[in-house]
Amino acid sequence: MSSVIILIGGFACLIAGYIFYGSWLSKQWGVDDSRPTPAITMQDGVDYVPAKTPVLFGHHFSSIAGAGPINGPIQAAFFGWLPCLLWIIIGGIFFGAVHDYGALFASIRHKGESIGEVISQNIGVRAKRLFIVFAYLALLLVIAAFASIVASTFNGFAPDGSHIEANGSTATISLLFILMAVVFGFCVYRKNMSLGFCTVIGIIVLIACIVIGLKCPIYLSGTTWMYIIGVYIFVASVTPVWILLQPRDYLSSFLLYAMMIAAVIGVFAANPTLDLPAFVGFEVNGQYLFPVLFVTIACGAISGFHSLISSGTTSKQLNSEKNAKIIGYGAMLVECALAIVSLITIGYIYSKAGADAFKMPPTAVFARGISEMLAVVGFSSPEAQKTAYGLLILSVSAFCLTSLDTGTRLARYMFTEFWLNPGETPESVTGFRRILCNKYISTGSTVIVGIAFGMGGWSKVWPLFGASNQLLAGLALLAVAAWLKNAARNHKMFIFPMVFMILVTLTSLALTFKDKILVIASGQGDLFAAYLQAGLAAILFVLAIFLVREALPVLTGKKHPAVVAK
Repeated sequence: MSSVIILIGGFACLIAGYIFYGSWLSKQWGVDDSRPTPAITMQDGVDYVPAKTPVLFGHHFSSIAGAGPINGPIQAAFFGWLPCLLWIIIGGIFFGAVHDYGALFASIRHKGESIGEVISQNIGVRAKRLFIVFAYLALLLVIAAFASIVASTFNGFAPDGSHIEANGSTATISLLFILMAVVFGFCVYRKNMSLGFCTVIGIIVLIACIVIGLKCPIYLSGTTWMYIIGVYIFVASVTPVWILLQPRDYLSSFLLYAMMIAAVIGVFAANPTLDLPAFVGFEVNGQYLFPVLFVTIACGAISGFHSLISSGTTSKQLNSEKNAKIIGYGAMLVECALAIVSLITIGYIYSKAGADAFKMPPTAVFARGISEMLAVVGFSSPEAQKTAYGLLILSVSAFCLTSLDTGTRLARYMFTEFWLNPGETPESVTGFRRILCNKYISTGSTVIVGIAFGMGGWSKVWPLFGASNQLLAGLALLAVAAWLKNAARNHKMFIFPMVFMILVTLTSLALTFKDKILVIASGQGDLFAAYLQAGLAAILFVLAIFLVREALPVLTGKKHPAVVAK
């Protein structure tokens, strides 16, 4: 199959989905441009800060992207490229983009509060507390895993003690990039300089940072970088969003835009024929298409992590309801486009390496595939190939770092919300709860646990993250559907995606539980990990059942809260 045909066809479907389905959703939900958003009415200069649309799009897109849309399609392609492509397109348009847009819009109508508060007001306080515990634990896992990934990317030493030049350069570029973002934020938000002018200068300085980084690598151990990352995410979580979060994510997005443009140019120039089979089967090496495909390809189709970002940071910065569509719905479809490109790269590498392509790290598959395809347009020398490969790896690591600091801020919000009753604020509570709601205490606790977990055993429970992330998506769909039902608006577009995602995750958790019980019964392998994963799988399964049971009276019209956010 021609890669260009797949690319054009996939992009055309995504564009049509945005124009037609996205616009229809806006009408059904009553998006009102004349209605002020929480960023305007609750502006505090720290968390609630109205952002210009390109800046907020950059923040949102950088935060939701990470490595997910690259890893997922590459890891799931052993089922064949066709089921992966269909899930990316159909899932993106009718599941993921609806999920992200709905979570963002629901949060806007609930004073910029999280999905947990949407659940509290529309389903019940008990459901809210359970959801927050689950979401907070998932965020701790994200912090642990992404901190470990970033630290390994920055680690300047090989096992034999020699320097890893590419990692050292990536570390230098990333540090310079953070300093540049602070200056950019100061110029735009305090000196009121033109965003366009600052963007042009920022891109030029970004290129200079890359050149300096390539010439002046920093060599520190992975453990040292874990401590440095811990300090960084603490500071990033408590400082006003205009100082670091908004500008860094906005400027980071240009790395991803450049990466995607380069990838599209490479695909069009090389137009490789994908030798990867279109469809291998419903069962491959003991892995079943349902639910494995739908859990593995998450960020490229639907991801529960996105609902936390939409309702955690993005909703507090949106300056107009009309922009919710392009940011909530549009950014997800751009991520789907990246997932399609990733699918093409594994097909390209498969045509050269065969089944060994699935043994390579997904980021290496992506970087190698794109850099080799770019050879057709002039990047053919060994030095050019090395530079292109390194810059692609840099782009991926930059988005892991972006998701990391956003995830820490979201965890702070979740930690604080857990201790608050309906109508309370962190400033209104007293005693021990006031201490726990302090942003420095909540952030510090989160960072300490997350970094400690990252240095220890996060990998033992990471296999459950895919299912827990998609369960989070199903519960977020459930929350938004309950709100729309209570507000007497059309919520039917959420029903099938919600039911499907909950069934996917329940099936995945049940299979995981069965597999781990068999490991325990055999008495062989890592029994501690088996016990831990089996226990967590059972807890998540029961949590999902409980929350669905709590929401059913709302969705069937048998329960209606006294006050509904309109």
